[in-house]
Amino acid sequence: MTAAAPAEPDTRARLVTATAALLQRQGYESTSVKAILTEAGATYGSLYHFFPEGKEQLAAEALRFGAEDFAALLRRGLESSDDLDTAVANCAIVLAESLRESEWLDGCPVAATALEIIGRSPLIQQASDESLNAWRALIAERLVRGGVPAHAAADLACTILSTLEGAELISRVAGDDEALRIAATHLRLLTAAVRQSA
Repeated sequence: MTAAAPAEPDTRARLVTATAALLQRQGYESTSVKAILTEAGATYGSLYHFFPEGKEQLAAEALRFGAEDFAALLRRGLESSDDLDTAVANCAIVLAESLRESEWLDGCPVAATALEIIGRSPLIQQASDESLNAWRALIAERLVRGGVPAHAAADLACTILSTLEGAELISRVAGDDEALRIAATHLRLLTAAVRQSA
């Protein structure tokens, strides 16, 4: 008996995974449909079957997929310690470790794509906005569990995410984790200050 052909959803998953990886490394404009299809081992027909609007629709879905991987990194940091200040600081450490493992190539899945398409792709901009808001909510929820009042947690979560994103950019450009290590130190101090003043 011959083996059954792979199910169609496998092709869709390969397209999304391949696109997420390419967007993370090189952004939207530098990611061609041909490169996506080669990476995914898929055809033009399958791409337009699953994503009738083409590359833009696929990219939006890939950003959502990649956003969950980034959320997993944040969760690893946020749940790494019962001490809130340490847990927040560890987000930067976990991010630095992930970047080193990828030789500084695989950073935030949204950053490389979002800025180059603002005003040109509402679909991708919406997916990017959803991802950023989900990460902020994830951080804020941990802050609240750690004793920070909800009103302060929302603002602090925005600052933490902004710091992580900026430090990641500097670290990727420099090819070292100094900026993220500095961010870890100051995020610990900031979280402690906000928690103690709340």
